Amino acid sequence: MVQDEFNRLVVVSNRLPVALKKKNDDWEVKPGSGGLVTALAPVLSRNGGIWMGWPGTAEEEDVTGPLNDFSREHGYWLHPVILSREDLHGYYYGFSNEVLWPLLHGFHNRCNFKLEYWERYQKVNSMFAGEIAKVTEPEDYIWVHDYHLMLVAKEVARNKLQRNCGFFLHIPFPGPEIFLKLPWRREILSGLLSYDLVGFQTIESLNNFVSCLEYLCFDMDYSIDGTLVKIKCGDYNTKAGNFPISIDFDEFADKASSQEVSQRTAKLNLLHPEQQIILGVDRLDYTKGLPQRFESLRQALLNYPDLRGKISLLQLVVPSREEVHEYRLLKEEIERLVGEINGQFTEPGWIPIHYLYRSLPREDLISFYMASDMALVTPLCDGMNLVCKEYCVCNYHENGVLILSEFAGAASQLYNDAILVNPNCVYEVAEAIRRAFYIHKSERQTRMQNLRKVLKEYDIHFWLDSFLQAAFYGKAKECPQAEIYRYLSKID
Repeated sequence: MVQDEFNRLVVVSNRLPVALKKKNDDWEVKPGSGGLVTALAPVLSRNGGIWMGWPGTAEEEDVTGPLNDFSREHGYWLHPVILSREDLHGYYYGFSNEVLWPLLHGFHNRCNFKLEYWERYQKVNSMFAGEIAKVTEPEDYIWVHDYHLMLVAKEVARNKLQRNCGFFLHIPFPGPEIFLKLPWRREILSGLLSYDLVGFQTIESLNNFVSCLEYLCFDMDYSIDGTLVKIKCGDYNTKAGNFPISIDFDEFADKASSQEVSQRTAKLNLLHPEQQIILGVDRLDYTKGLPQRFESLRQALLNYPDLRGKISLLQLVVPSREEVHEYRLLKEEIERLVGEINGQFTEPGWIPIHYLYRSLPREDLISFYMASDMALVTPLCDGMNLVCKEYCVCNYHENGVLILSEFAGAASQLYNDAILVNPNCVYEVAEAIRRAFYIHKSERQTRMQNLRKVLKEYDIHFWLDSFLQAAFYGKAKECPQAEIYRYLSKID
């Protein structure tokens, strides 16, 4: 067992895996949802591990007592890293989300390269390293997650701590033509090289990381060892690999087949008995390609009048970063397009777009998955995208169709049986919608069976085991992945 190789697992992320809500003078602490918590919480509980992160509260709020109560009940320790408003502004809203988020997704023109953001990012990463020094031991394994904390291992080493540190990037990593635009490119790369193992979602991101090192490290050398890349760059020696994250297949499949979800699904089906429902589920973000998606639907209704009255897009947009002006403008653009398209095509008894701007409980979301005839997942760039995986797993009747952007990380696993599209080409997406509408029932079933088979075999637990095996044994479990851009570039 990999878990025998370390004393405790210490997970380090920007946020703790809980939601805190104040009721009167008391704090209510509820477990977070999502695949990462599902996969890691049992390991932490079994070994008495630690999860470290910002609790999501103001610095003057004392949440130690409620977090300790939660820790005793769940068998692993929550260690809060308290951030000031200035820290949050510069490190999180600033460098993480105005520099790294757009840059790593390929939107370098949206970056705000402020020096004070970079300085605050360094400071907070150093704070996290200081907290690691306080509560961990040399036998612990430190697993740091995502772009907010790329410098933690370097700061740990600066404190002369002997710790094994791994890192997993949940979003894409771009090629040199994008990454070299970052003023602090060498510092970020040296931060990543300070980890013992760096994990990426896809082969493309891994290759891009190696290419950036080749550009910026004059004595860089690497070798392929199975599914891992061993890298030597100056005084740094590290391993890197691709580990596509997934979801808990059994958890979603069980909830989808529950009586409660079945009843909700039946009610939704009654509302649109003569129509095929196209589902979109996205967080409000410019990387998700929502304006392009709506224009694609408009083009489908213009090009293929036979679809009018027979398809409806059910688009759920989850609120995000509403305090950021750019995101408010995006929300306004989306709502304008919804109004335009509905005004252009609505007929008595039929509306082409049903738009919801809110979060939904998981049971409601699963009922949406179940009631939809196709899922339209068309990000302009995405590290993985778990919505498409959730849709397929919940579709146990195996009658749905997945239309998937070739720029989602999930395309490298699901390309054989999803309908792949370039989300920038509205005509191509429009044609895919028509194709999915008319696709034969037997082909729907075959495609969905194959998609669900892949997702069952390579689920969140496979991802966890694969990363930890690579960290301790130097060998990752193999997961079939296409180098999707090479696959798409082949000329017939």
